[in-house]
Parts: sequence; structure tokens; C-alpha cells
Amino acid sequence: MDPNQSSSSKADRKTIEKKRRNHMKGLCTELNSLVPRQNLREVKSLTDQVEEAEKYIKKLQVKLEKMKEKKERLMRDNPNARFYGGLATQPQIEIHESGDALVLNLVTGLEFEFMFNETIRMCHEEGLDIVNASFSVTENSVLHNIHSKIGESAEEGAIARVTEKLNTFVAGSASY
Repeated sequence: MDPNQSSSSKADRKTIEKKRRNHMKGLCTELNSLVPRQNLREVKSLTDQVEEAEKYIKKLQVKLEKMKEKKERLMRDNPNARFYGGLATQPQIEIHESGDALVLNLVTGLEFEFMFNETIRMCHEEGLDIVNASFSVTENSVLHNIHSKIGESAEEGAIARVTEKLNTFVAGSASY
């Protein structure tokens, strides 16, 4: 065996080992950067850092499993659950009449955005004037609040007709 070849292969092994160590050091640094720091002043050994990362990953796995179980339980408990959008909220309407005023609380899922416009249109058809309309979005549902008054052009029994139309409309939309 040639002595030059032996020293050459020895140098190659040293270079390969140095690259491997640098690569491992980079991976450990990257792993360590993903773990939240508890105490920044405390210098930990590489073994301690890897153990801390391992504990953190296991904690995240447990948390993920609990969240999956909760999601499955919610999907199972809600008969209106849909898989394409999580928990779907079927349209519901509450109608409160007070003298010449009508307050509508309409709760819909995100996929029923057309219902707000239709509700406003039906109120206008019966001669109701919209005083205030607002909405708020929470996760899978939208709460619409509509405050209206009987307008000058409204006919006798307008509130009763609007109430009946809206209840029929919402019940029909819930079957989609």
C-alpha cells in the first residue's frame, strides 16, 4: 500500500468527519431554535438541549391528540356537522316585535351569506324601514341583527307577514 494513498484517505476521512460534525451541529442549532426558551442565561449541554426538544415534541404530540379528540367529539355531537367546513351552523331566526318595531336576530353558518340580503329585501317588500343592521362573525357562524320599524308605506299586518315569510324562508334554507 502506497504511503501517500494512506495519508490521502486519512485526510478524506477527517474532512468527511468534520463535515458530518458541522452538519450535526447545524441540525442541533436548528432544533434548539424551535424549542421555546425557558431560561436564556443558562447554558445547556447538547444532550440537555436534545432532551428538552424531545420533551417539547412529546408535549406537542399529546396536545395535538387532545385537540383531535375534541374535534372528533364536537363533530360527533353536532348532528349538523359537515366535513368540508367543520361545524356548520344551520340558520335560525328570532323575531321580537315591540309596537311598531321589529328586531330580527338571524344566526347562520358562513355558507349562508345570501340570507342577510334576502332578509333585508323581505322587510322592504312589506314596507318596513331598516333602522340598523349589523353582524358579527365567530368561527363557523354569523350573527345578524336587524332593527326595523313599520314604514309609512306598510300595510296592516306587515309584521305578521314578514314574520311568516322569514320563518318559512329560514326553514327552507336550513334544508340545504
